[in-house]
Amino acid sequence: MIEVTPIGIIHTPFLELEGMPIQPAGAVGVKGTIEVFEEFRAGLKDLEGFSHIILLYVFHLSKGFNLEVIPFLDNVSRGVFATRAPKRPNPIGISLVQLDAIENGMLHVKDVDILDGTPLLDIKPYVPEFDNRQGVRTGWLEHARDRVSKQKSDDRFK
Repeated sequence: MIEVTPIGIIHTPFLELEGMPIQPAGAVGVKGTIEVFEEFRAGLKDLEGFSHIILLYVFHLSKGFNLEVIPFLDNVSRGVFATRAPKRPNPIGISLVQLDAIENGMLHVKDVDILDGTPLLDIKPYVPEFDNRQGVRTGWLEHARDRVSKQKSDDRFK
C-alpha cells in the first residue's frame, strides 16, 4: 500500500488550465507562493540556502490517463512516459523553480508554471552537481524544445 499526503498547497496566478505555461521555461518571472502545512514546516530548516528547488505535486484536475498522448509541443502521438503530459497513471508533476524567500512556512518562488491550488507532495533542493548531466539526449523534443517558452496549455488534457 502506498500512502501519499500533501505537505502544502501551491498558489499561483494561474486559475485556469488553458493558457498556462507548460514548463517553468515558459513562466520566467512568474511569482507564486507555497503554503507548507504547519505539521511539515520543521522540514524547511536549512532550505533557505538553496536558490532553486524541485517541486513534486499532483495534477489534481487530471482525470484518467492515456498511454499515448499528443503533447503540447508536437502533433504526433507519443507514449505518455516520453512526455510530461498530466494525464498519466500516477498524475505527478515536477517543476524546478527559483526560491526567493521563506517566511513563516510560506515559500516565495519564481518561474512557476503550476495551477493555483495544486497539492504539493514534496520539495527537494536543486543541486547542479547532482542533477545536471552531460551528453543528454532529449528524444523527440530535440526539435521542439526551443518553442517551450512560448507554448501555452490548452484543453487537450482535460
